[in-house]
Amino acid sequence: MYKAVIEETKEKMDKNCQFYQKDMLSLRAGRANPQILDKIMVDYYGTATPLKQMGNISAPEPRLLTINLWDVKAIPLVEKAILKSDLGLNPSNDGKVIRLIVPELNEERRKELTKVVRKGAEETKVAVRSARRDAMEQIKKMQKKSEITEDDQRKAEDELQKLTDAKIKEIDKIAAEKEKEIMSV
Repeated sequence: MYKAVIEETKEKMDKNCQFYQKDMLSLRAGRANPQILDKIMVDYYGTATPLKQMGNISAPEPRLLTINLWDVKAIPLVEKAILKSDLGLNPSNDGKVIRLIVPELNEERRKELTKVVRKGAEETKVAVRSARRDAMEQIKKMQKKSEITEDDQRKAEDELQKLTDAKIKEIDKIAAEKEKEIMSV
């Protein structure tokens, strides 16, 4: 019976880790990566539209991103959205294509980015621990209602702790890889 609680908690923890990993992919590490534009929303005819749904984004060179919009009239809107974002990129266009030159990372920016990585890791760990705490409370309630035995409760708590430890190691690994990538570019 407690297995369902553990399975549900595992899914929550997996989702937190996947979200963090995806978030780290969008973090700029000195190379042009189309995923850094995933979070940009453009006010397109009064609707917040993801940039990636408005055209093709590609990285033809290591330090260059190009955006080919399906509606060229939206170029000023996209440029405005990119300038408002926290990416620090300056768009330029030739009337058809928007170009974004990704600058080299300086030491100060690298340190800022590693702080962002660590903060994200800590927030994800808090979410994982919160999922564990909620599951522990559910299991304690089940034991109080005599739905499970004390032995089952201990087994469940041990399983939850092992699962939590594994997820925290996974988060630390993702953060360490991203920090290494940022500092080595």
